[in-house]
Amino acid sequence: MKMRLLHFPLSPFGRKIRLALFEKEVLAQVEPVAPWEMDGDLTARNPADTLPVLEVIGDDGAETCICPSSAITEYLEEMGQGAPLWPLDPTARAEARRITAWFDEKFHREVTELVLYEKVHKRLKRQGHPDTARMRAGLHNMRIHLDYVSYLADRRKWLAGDMLSYADLAAVGHLSCIDYCGDIPWDDYPSAKDWYSRLKSRPSFRSLLADRVGGMPPADHYANLDF
Repeated sequence: MKMRLLHFPLSPFGRKIRLALFEKEVLAQVEPVAPWEMDGDLTARNPADTLPVLEVIGDDGAETCICPSSAITEYLEEMGQGAPLWPLDPTARAEARRITAWFDEKFHREVTELVLYEKVHKRLKRQGHPDTARMRAGLHNMRIHLDYVSYLADRRKWLAGDMLSYADLAAVGHLSCIDYCGDIPWDDYPSAKDWYSRLKSRPSFRSLLADRVGGMPPADHYANLDF
């Protein structure tokens, strides 16, 4: 069996899966693509026209496309390879799912879509200037979320409890995209910064630190482990 992950480098959902593949020691070819440049190729793989998509090619040559990222996480867990990223205890697992959904739904809606789309996607897609009002709203909302990350980090080893989970990978997927742009006031949130630094120092994070998106270099501190 072979796997190929199609992802956009500054997609929080793609980053979550890239981290998970490494943490679970699952081998996959990781191919960066821009979804708006794939035309019908993306629709053929995912009718929702979104990335990431995990292509699984069986030994018989049959190809299956798994998406969205939530389905990919379940697939990776059911493979039974590597350390689990969903807690085994039902209550702890429910908490990890809640926090994962918080970032993939609420944070994405209130922060990522407003900041990342305006600052990065519009430029790459040549759709005009950023809407500064939307960006200001997103950055304001982000502070509320950073307060929540700090609250969790002060009380737990990882965001959902004692073990690294998809909750951490989802959260850091979103925050690392904003951090690429240099828009997170880390010094105002030392507990969140410490949690982020621990994730940033893991071997699974190295490929994210190497990401570069056409003509848009990251913030100076982005790849610095001592930031």
